[in-house]
Amino acid sequence: MDSGFYLNNIRSPILLQGSETTGYRDPTAVYEAGLFRLYFTLVQTEPDGQVYMYTAMSESKDLLYWSKPERLTARDQQLNFSSPGNIIKNHDRWVMCLQTYPRPKGEKYGNDTSRLWTMESDDLVHWESPQLLKVKGEQVDTGQMGRMIDPYLVESAEEPGLWWCFYKQNGVSSSYSRDLVHWKYAGRANAGENVCIIREEHEYVMFHSPENGIGMMRSTDLQMWREEEKLLTLGQEHWRWAQGRLTAGFVLDCREVEGVRKYLLFFHGTGPESEETIFDTHACIGMAWSDDLVNWEWPRI
Repeated sequence: MDSGFYLNNIRSPILLQGSETTGYRDPTAVYEAGLFRLYFTLVQTEPDGQVYMYTAMSESKDLLYWSKPERLTARDQQLNFSSPGNIIKNHDRWVMCLQTYPRPKGEKYGNDTSRLWTMESDDLVHWESPQLLKVKGEQVDTGQMGRMIDPYLVESAEEPGLWWCFYKQNGVSSSYSRDLVHWKYAGRANAGENVCIIREEHEYVMFHSPENGIGMMRSTDLQMWREEEKLLTLGQEHWRWAQGRLTAGFVLDCREVEGVRKYLLFFHGTGPESEETIFDTHACIGMAWSDDLVNWEWPRI
Protein backbone atom coordinates (compact mmCIF):
# COMPACT_ATOMS: atom_id res chain seq x y z
CA MET A 1 0.00 0.00 0.00
CA ASP A 2 1.39 3.41 -0.97
CA SER A 3 2.33 5.97 1.65
CA GLY A 4 -0.62 8.27 2.32
CA PHE A 5 -3.14 5.98 0.61
CA TYR A 6 -5.80 6.53 3.26
CA LEU A 7 -5.26 10.29 3.27
CA ASN A 8 -5.64 10.54 -0.50
CA ASN A 9 -9.22 9.29 -0.20
CA ILE A 10 -10.35 11.87 2.35
CA ARG A 11 -12.36 14.70 0.85
CA SER A 12 -13.15 16.78 3.93
CA PRO A 13 -11.12 17.79 6.98
CA ILE A 14 -14.23 17.13 9.11
CA LEU A 15 -14.38 13.67 10.66
CA LEU A 16 -17.37 14.22 12.98
CA GLN A 17 -19.89 16.95 12.15
CA GLY A 18 -21.65 18.80 14.97
CA SER A 19 -25.22 20.07 14.87
CA GLU A 20 -27.75 22.22 16.75
CA THR A 21 -27.97 19.55 19.46
CA THR A 22 -24.53 17.91 19.31
CA GLY A 23 -20.93 18.99 19.74
CA TYR A 24 -17.77 16.94 19.26
CA ARG A 25 -14.76 18.25 21.18
CA ASP A 26 -11.35 17.41 22.69
CA PRO A 27 -10.19 14.50 20.51
CA THR A 28 -7.54 11.91 21.25
CA ALA A 29 -6.75 8.82 19.21
CA VAL A 30 -5.07 5.42 19.20
CA TYR A 31 -4.04 3.11 16.38
CA GLU A 32 -4.00 -0.56 17.34
CA ALA A 33 -4.27 -3.78 15.32
CA GLY A 34 -5.29 -2.07 12.09
CA LEU A 35 -7.99 0.09 13.68
CA PHE A 36 -8.08 3.81 14.42
CA ARG A 37 -10.03 4.67 17.54
CA LEU A 38 -11.04 8.26 18.16
CA TYR A 39 -12.07 9.31 21.69
CA PHE A 40 -13.63 12.68 22.41
CA THR A 41 -16.09 14.78 24.39
CA LEU A 42 -19.63 14.23 23.16
CA VAL A 43 -21.89 17.14 24.14
CA GLN A 44 -25.62 16.55 23.78
CA THR A 45 -28.43 19.02 24.32
CA GLU A 46 -31.65 17.20 25.19
CA PRO A 47 -35.14 18.35 24.12
CA ASP A 48 -35.69 20.17 27.42
CA GLY A 49 -32.48 22.16 26.91
CA GLN A 50 -30.44 20.24 29.50
CA VAL A 51 -26.83 19.64 28.44
CA TYR A 52 -24.91 16.43 29.17
CA MET A 53 -21.30 15.61 28.40
CA TYR A 54 -19.80 12.17 27.80
CA THR A 55 -16.54 10.58 26.86
CA ALA A 56 -17.31 8.73 23.64
CA MET A 57 -15.56 6.68 20.95
CA SER A 58 -15.73 6.11 17.21
CA GLU A 59 -13.76 3.62 15.10
CA SER A 60 -12.40 3.56 11.57
CA LYS A 61 -10.28 1.26 9.42
CA ASP A 62 -9.36 3.93 6.88
CA LEU A 63 -9.81 7.39 8.50
CA LEU A 64 -12.68 7.98 6.07
CA TYR A 65 -15.65 6.05 7.43
CA TRP A 66 -16.27 6.35 11.17
CA SER A 67 -18.64 4.30 13.30
CA LYS A 68 -21.55 5.85 15.17
CA PRO A 69 -20.20 7.41 18.39
CA GLU A 70 -20.55 5.17 21.42
CA ARG A 71 -20.82 6.63 24.92
CA LEU A 72 -18.29 5.28 27.41
CA THR A 73 -19.35 7.21 30.51
CA ALA A 74 -22.59 7.81 32.41
CA ARG A 75 -25.24 10.50 31.93
CA ASP A 76 -24.58 12.67 35.00
CA GLN A 77 -24.32 16.47 35.13
CA GLN A 78 -22.62 16.17 38.52
CA LEU A 79 -19.67 14.51 36.75
CA ASN A 80 -19.75 14.98 32.96
CA PHE A 81 -16.70 12.79 32.29
CA SER A 82 -15.05 14.32 29.24
CA SER A 83 -11.88 15.62 27.55
CA PRO A 84 -9.91 12.36 27.22
CA GLY A 85 -6.30 13.53 27.09
CA ASN A 86 -4.59 10.39 25.82
CA ILE A 87 -4.35 6.64 26.26
CA ILE A 88 -1.17 4.90 27.39
CA LYS A 89 -0.12 1.27 27.89
CA ASN A 90 0.94 0.41 31.44
CA HIS A 91 1.64 -3.16 32.59
CA ASP A 92 -0.29 -4.60 29.63
CA ARG A 93 -3.38 -2.50 30.37
CA TRP A 94 -4.67 0.56 28.59
CA VAL A 95 -5.07 3.68 30.72
CA MET A 96 -7.11 6.71 29.63
CA CYS A 97 -6.87 10.03 31.44
CA LEU A 98 -9.91 12.31 31.44
CA GLN A 99 -11.69 14.99 33.45
CA THR A 100 -14.94 15.62 35.23
CA TYR A 101 -16.68 18.83 34.18
CA PRO A 102 -19.61 19.28 36.59
CA ARG A 103 -22.40 21.64 35.49
CA PRO A 104 -25.26 20.62 37.82
CA LYS A 105 -26.87 24.06 37.92
CA GLY A 106 -26.68 24.69 34.21
CA GLU A 107 -23.28 26.38 34.37
CA LYS A 108 -21.70 27.11 31.02
CA TYR A 109 -18.33 25.73 32.10
CA GLY A 110 -17.26 23.07 34.57
CA ASN A 111 -17.34 24.29 38.16
CA ASP A 112 -14.61 24.34 40.81
CA THR A 113 -15.01 20.62 41.50
CA SER A 114 -13.62 19.68 38.07
CA ARG A 115 -10.94 17.03 38.65
CA LEU A 116 -8.70 14.53 36.82
CA TRP A 117 -9.36 10.79 36.53
CA THR A 118 -8.17 7.62 34.81
CA MET A 119 -10.01 4.61 33.41
CA GLU A 120 -8.47 1.23 32.55
CA SER A 121 -9.26 -1.29 29.83
CA ASP A 122 -8.01 -4.56 28.36
CA ASP A 123 -9.38 -3.96 24.88
CA LEU A 124 -9.82 -0.17 24.33
CA VAL A 125 -13.59 -0.70 24.15
CA HIS A 126 -14.76 -1.77 27.60
CA TRP A 127 -13.60 0.56 30.37
CA GLU A 128 -13.63 0.19 34.14
CA SER A 129 -15.01 2.82 36.51
CA PRO A 130 -12.95 6.04 36.65
CA GLN A 131 -10.46 6.54 39.48
CA LEU A 132 -9.50 9.96 40.86
CA LEU A 133 -5.97 11.22 40.15
CA LYS A 134 -4.61 12.92 43.26
CA VAL A 135 -1.97 14.85 41.35
CA LYS A 136 -1.28 17.20 44.28
CA GLY A 137 -0.32 14.26 46.51
CA GLU A 138 -2.13 12.05 48.99
CA GLN A 139 -1.78 14.68 51.72
CA VAL A 140 -3.94 17.20 49.82
CA ASP A 141 -7.66 16.75 50.37
CA THR A 142 -9.74 16.37 47.22
CA GLY A 143 -11.64 19.55 48.02
CA GLN A 144 -8.40 21.52 48.25
CA MET A 145 -6.90 20.42 44.94
CA GLY A 146 -8.41 23.28 42.96
CA ARG A 147 -10.13 23.24 39.60
CA MET A 148 -8.15 21.17 37.09
CA ILE A 149 -9.03 19.94 33.60
CA ASP A 150 -7.51 18.47 30.41
CA PRO A 151 -5.00 15.85 31.65
CA TYR A 152 -2.27 14.27 29.54
CA LEU A 153 0.09 11.43 30.53
CA VAL A 154 3.62 11.04 29.18
CA GLU A 155 6.45 8.70 30.17
CA SER A 156 9.93 10.08 30.65
CA ALA A 157 12.34 8.93 27.93
CA GLU A 158 15.25 9.48 30.31
CA GLU A 159 13.68 7.52 33.18
CA PRO A 160 11.36 4.78 31.88
CA GLY A 161 8.63 4.07 34.39
CA LEU A 162 8.47 7.69 35.51
CA TRP A 163 5.14 9.14 34.43
CA TRP A 164 4.23 12.81 34.16
CA CYS A 165 0.71 14.23 34.18
CA PHE A 166 0.18 17.65 32.63
CA TYR A 167 -3.10 19.48 33.23
CA LYS A 168 -4.77 22.85 32.95
CA GLN A 169 -4.35 24.73 36.24
CA ASN A 170 -2.53 28.07 36.58
CA GLY A 171 -1.34 27.72 33.01
CA VAL A 172 -0.20 24.13 32.61
CA SER A 173 0.76 22.32 35.81
CA SER A 174 2.58 19.01 36.09
CA SER A 175 3.00 16.17 38.58
CA TYR A 176 4.96 12.93 38.42
CA SER A 177 4.50 9.34 39.60
CA ARG A 178 6.08 5.89 39.28
CA ASP A 179 2.83 3.96 39.66
CA LEU A 180 0.11 6.32 38.32
CA VAL A 181 -1.36 6.31 41.84
CA HIS A 182 0.97 8.26 44.13
CA TRP A 183 1.79 11.68 42.72
CA LYS A 184 4.04 14.62 43.55
CA TYR A 185 3.40 18.12 42.27
CA ALA A 186 6.29 19.44 40.14
CA GLY A 187 5.41 22.95 39.02
CA ARG A 188 3.79 24.98 36.26
CA ALA A 189 4.53 26.68 32.94
CA ASN A 190 2.85 29.33 30.86
CA ALA A 191 0.76 27.47 28.30
CA GLY A 192 -2.82 27.01 27.19
CA GLU A 193 -5.18 24.09 27.64
CA ASN A 194 -5.58 20.62 26.05
CA VAL A 195 -1.89 19.78 26.25
CA CYS A 196 -0.47 17.01 24.05
CA ILE A 197 3.21 16.01 24.29
CA ILE A 198 5.13 13.78 21.91
CA ARG A 199 8.78 12.81 21.58
CA GLU A 200 10.63 14.01 18.47
CA GLU A 201 14.29 12.98 18.23
CA HIS A 202 15.89 14.33 21.44
CA GLU A 203 13.14 16.73 22.47
CA TYR A 204 9.61 16.76 23.74
CA VAL A 205 7.13 18.79 21.70
CA MET A 206 4.11 20.21 23.50
CA PHE A 207 0.98 21.20 21.60
CA HIS A 208 -1.37 23.42 23.59
CA SER A 209 -4.34 25.67 23.01
CA PRO A 210 -4.23 29.40 23.70
CA GLU A 211 -7.30 31.56 23.03
CA ASN A 212 -7.33 30.41 19.41
CA GLY A 213 -5.18 28.05 17.38
CA ILE A 214 -2.63 25.48 18.50
CA GLY A 215 0.67 26.60 20.00
CA MET A 216 3.92 24.64 20.24
CA MET A 217 6.61 24.45 22.92
CA ARG A 218 9.75 22.33 23.24
CA SER A 219 11.68 20.86 26.15
CA THR A 220 14.55 18.46 26.81
CA ASP A 221 13.37 17.47 30.31
CA LEU A 222 9.58 17.99 30.51
CA GLN A 223 10.12 20.85 32.97
CA MET A 224 11.73 23.81 31.21
CA TRP A 225 9.82 24.80 28.09
CA ARG A 226 10.60 27.23 25.28
CA GLU A 227 7.84 28.56 23.09
CA GLU A 228 7.82 28.28 19.31
CA GLU A 229 6.66 31.33 17.37
CA LYS A 230 4.46 29.36 15.01
CA LEU A 231 0.73 29.20 15.82
CA LEU A 232 -1.19 26.53 13.92
CA THR A 233 -4.55 27.67 12.56
CA LEU A 234 -4.57 25.39 9.48
CA GLY A 235 -7.43 26.34 7.12
CA GLN A 236 -9.44 28.22 9.73
CA GLU A 237 -9.85 31.38 7.66
CA HIS A 238 -11.69 29.33 5.01
CA TRP A 239 -13.63 27.04 7.38
CA ARG A 240 -16.90 28.53 8.61
CA TRP A 241 -17.25 25.55 10.93
CA ALA A 242 -14.03 26.53 12.74
CA GLN A 243 -13.95 30.32 12.45
CA GLY A 244 -15.14 30.79 16.02
CA ARG A 245 -12.24 28.81 17.46
CA LEU A 246 -9.80 26.10 16.38
CA THR A 247 -8.37 24.27 19.39
CA ALA A 248 -7.60 21.05 21.32
CA GLY A 249 -4.93 19.61 19.03
CA PHE A 250 -3.83 16.01 19.55
CA VAL A 251 -0.97 14.51 17.52
CA LEU A 252 -0.78 10.80 16.75
CA ASP A 253 2.48 9.50 15.29
CA CYS A 254 1.46 7.30 12.36
CA ARG A 255 4.73 7.44 10.45
CA GLU A 256 5.05 3.65 10.74
CA VAL A 257 1.41 2.95 9.86
CA GLU A 258 1.04 1.58 6.35
CA GLY A 259 -1.26 3.75 4.30
CA VAL A 260 -0.56 6.87 6.37
CA ARG A 261 3.18 7.44 7.07
CA LYS A 262 2.47 10.86 8.61
CA TYR A 263 1.80 12.61 11.87
CA LEU A 264 -1.96 13.01 12.27
CA LEU A 265 -3.38 16.08 14.00
CA PHE A 266 -6.90 15.81 15.42
CA PHE A 267 -8.60 18.96 16.71
CA HIS A 268 -12.01 20.55 17.11
CA GLY A 269 -13.43 23.65 15.55
CA THR A 270 -16.43 25.81 16.42
CA GLY A 271 -18.05 28.31 14.09
CA PRO A 272 -18.89 30.57 12.60
CA GLU A 273 -19.65 32.16 16.01
CA SER A 274 -17.16 31.98 18.88
CA GLU A 275 -17.31 29.30 21.57
CA GLU A 276 -18.66 31.92 23.96
CA THR A 277 -21.84 31.82 21.88
CA ILE A 278 -22.07 28.15 20.84
CA PHE A 279 -19.95 26.22 23.34
CA ASP A 280 -22.24 23.16 23.50
CA THR A 281 -23.29 22.78 19.87
CA HIS A 282 -21.97 22.58 16.32
CA ALA A 283 -18.36 21.76 17.29
CA CYS A 284 -16.71 19.44 14.75
CA ILE A 285 -13.66 17.22 14.96
CA GLY A 286 -11.22 17.73 12.13
CA MET A 287 -7.93 16.25 10.97
CA ALA A 288 -4.73 17.38 9.26
CA TRP A 289 -1.36 15.67 8.65
CA SER A 290 2.33 16.46 8.45
CA ASP A 291 5.77 14.99 7.81
CA ASP A 292 7.62 17.35 10.16
CA LEU A 293 5.14 18.83 12.71
CA VAL A 294 5.65 22.23 11.09
CA ASN A 295 4.03 22.08 7.66
CA TRP A 296 0.47 20.71 7.68
CA GLU A 297 -1.89 19.52 4.97
CA TRP A 298 -5.61 18.72 4.86
CA PRO A 299 -8.29 18.03 2.25
CA ARG A 300 -9.06 21.12 0.21
CA ILE A 301 -12.81 21.49 -0.13
